[in-house]
Amino acid sequence: MLSPSGSENSFVFLEGSPKPTTSLSYTKPEPLLDKIHPSLLPSYIPGSTRSYAHDWSRTGTGGEIKPNGRHFVDSYGRICSLRGVNVSGCSKAPTNHDHGTFPGDHEVVTFVGRPFPLEEAPEHFSRLRRWGLTFIRFLVTWEAVEHAGLGIYDKEYLTYVRKLLSLLPSFGLSAFVVVHQDVWSRYSGGSGAPAWTLEAVGFDLHALEESGAAWLLGVRGGGHVEAERGIWPCGYQKLAAATMATCFWAGDIFAPKLKVVMPGGQTKPVQQYLQDAFLDMYTTVVQALDGLDGVIGFEVMNEPHRGYIGLPSLYKFDYNTDLHLSHVPTAFESFMLGSGYPTLVAHWTRSFPLPTRLTSRSVLNSVSRKAWRSNGPTQGMCLWEMHGVWGWDNSKNEGVVLRENYFVKDPTTGREVDWYTDFYYPFLKRWTDRARKVMSNDKMFFVEPIPNEACCFCPPSWTTEHQLPNMVFTPHWYDLNVLFNKAFGDFTVNVQGLSRGMFPLKALYWGQQGARENYSLQIQNIVDHGHKVLGGKPILIGECGIPMDMNQKEAFESDDWKWQERMMDAMMTGLERSLVGFTLWNYNPDNNDIQGDDWNGENFSWFSRRRGLPRSLLDLDQFSFTLDNGGRILPSIVRPYATKTAGIPTRFEYEINTGAFVFEWRSPESEDNIVLTARETEIFVPSLITYGRKLVVSGLSAGDKYTYDETRQTLFIVPQDGSSGRMHKIAVSVDPPLRPRFEVNTFWGDFGEAILSGLLLFVIIFAVIKYYLYM
Repeated sequence: MLSPSGSENSFVFLEGSPKPTTSLSYTKPEPLLDKIHPSLLPSYIPGSTRSYAHDWSRTGTGGEIKPNGRHFVDSYGRICSLRGVNVSGCSKAPTNHDHGTFPGDHEVVTFVGRPFPLEEAPEHFSRLRRWGLTFIRFLVTWEAVEHAGLGIYDKEYLTYVRKLLSLLPSFGLSAFVVVHQDVWSRYSGGSGAPAWTLEAVGFDLHALEESGAAWLLGVRGGGHVEAERGIWPCGYQKLAAATMATCFWAGDIFAPKLKVVMPGGQTKPVQQYLQDAFLDMYTTVVQALDGLDGVIGFEVMNEPHRGYIGLPSLYKFDYNTDLHLSHVPTAFESFMLGSGYPTLVAHWTRSFPLPTRLTSRSVLNSVSRKAWRSNGPTQGMCLWEMHGVWGWDNSKNEGVVLRENYFVKDPTTGREVDWYTDFYYPFLKRWTDRARKVMSNDKMFFVEPIPNEACCFCPPSWTTEHQLPNMVFTPHWYDLNVLFNKAFGDFTVNVQGLSRGMFPLKALYWGQQGARENYSLQIQNIVDHGHKVLGGKPILIGECGIPMDMNQKEAFESDDWKWQERMMDAMMTGLERSLVGFTLWNYNPDNNDIQGDDWNGENFSWFSRRRGLPRSLLDLDQFSFTLDNGGRILPSIVRPYATKTAGIPTRFEYEINTGAFVFEWRSPESEDNIVLTARETEIFVPSLITYGRKLVVSGLSAGDKYTYDETRQTLFIVPQDGSSGRMHKIAVSVDPPLRPRFEVNTFWGDFGEAILSGLLLFVIIFAVIKYYLYM
């Protein structure tokens, strides 16, 4: 017989029932003499500790979270499922950003208050705790730290970040810090590096857009209308961002003539200059945050890009990996545009079945604006012309490609280069070496591949000799078809499969069941491939999310978010089935219905403070429903999950329409290399689905104990038998069940009757015709 601790009715709250008044607070415990969880005692009553399932503080983990083979484990050896959010998209731009004056006054920007002021932190951290999203990918940018100039660090900003992150354990939160970038910098159309990095290479910030070297409309508040939607990733191929990435990773090989003058008058090769500056900045960040319990690791860079490295031809980019939308100059055309020559450039528009097609050509930079400063290190000449990659034929008055495959091989030795093995892996080693020297205790190092290349699969070259200590692989996953079209319905496409040669009809899915299967397959492929290459390294999906402004922003008018709910549910189902942790993109308090996330037309935040209650009306306890205000599609996001498992999770399946889930796990065996000193498994079960309902737990064996504490949103389970290899399974439901959010429709459910009727009609007609022909 099962033995729940206390009466099952003790955790059922009906409408009008008084709320519990207890409040959990964080107290840093004394250093533990051993890592033995009290649940090992035969007399232990489930839930007797002060922790809760989604508490990643020292109180909740017994010390710290650390990697163990493919898993994250706490100090008791329990496997931890880390689930949370990116905080925040608004951190890409300074608090004093002005669309009208950009890119001016770049030396005096400030990021203090990004992602939110210190005094607002309890509100946001309490909300994330309530939603069970307690693992944060915290964004900082190079520009935020070092915008004023080389070696001039914003101490006020670093102090602000330290104070903010020091609050995390008080709310059970933990974080890893990523130095975020897109398209190199805000000044080349994205986010990340400070303006002076582009100036150091010789670019004129005020000429980049007019010369076609960058698309900046999206960082000046644009990107929301159809003609501007989704253009910003094309910036990776444009002159400014591609040149900066190439110089950063491989300037020694491809731009050896470019020397940057240092403040003391001496010069540095451009690659050394940029990499040294980045690593000096990064170690400053690590030092500023050293000793914080809430920070468990660092990520080197968001979505790194190769620039021109490996580009087979200056006459074209790869249609399968490089977005072709709007004006897409080739590398050669970019060189000419940047040198002030008006150039005929192809224009691409959205199409079907291929994403885009070439529809026209037009002349850009008709005013002959040069992207290069005459007083810069290239003296106004294109860097790539200076290296003999191309030239201008005065007699023919046209540009000439001199070395079409210049970026494929080392110009000196002729050896073919590989971005990962020649540049990325060696840089990662430098980064970890520098960071570890200034850490008082070791942290985890989060790394990711180039986005969209090989569908974010782990490159096969990432073998043991290239792996880092305490390494975590953090690829990203998005439904690229939905992102590109900003539309979601019953029809979904496996873009990952198509890009890898899948038969087209197999890549098409129908209905909610189809979307779940589609996303589950794609995410599982990324996880499985990562484990195949990396072996015993943890994997966490660093970014995944949905556009809230899909389907022509219909939901903003109707307040009916059914399609957003369905897409998020399909994605979350895929993540849960793959048993992989993740940080959703993104939680942005500044989001609103008009500007969205106010960066390149994006609108991913499912929270908007403008839709929420004022802070004066909020109750910050995690069982308070006041914190839900401002959140959208919460039933699809706030879901049960096994946070700390005393064993190896093998299956998790949740159904949003009923509130029921099944969880299976296995007690560790010797080959798992896990030292388990706890019997208690903790599962986050949100009060969002249990309030006013009875939680029904079935499937446990005789002698197993459990209890559910709604105030802590935690189901505690203590099996009696934890012998090696023992399988455990629970089925959990709520009574009464939740009201269904939507139908989990299928192709045959929607069209089966019509198809069968059509077939029957065809058979009847055929039989009649045959009868009259042969009678």
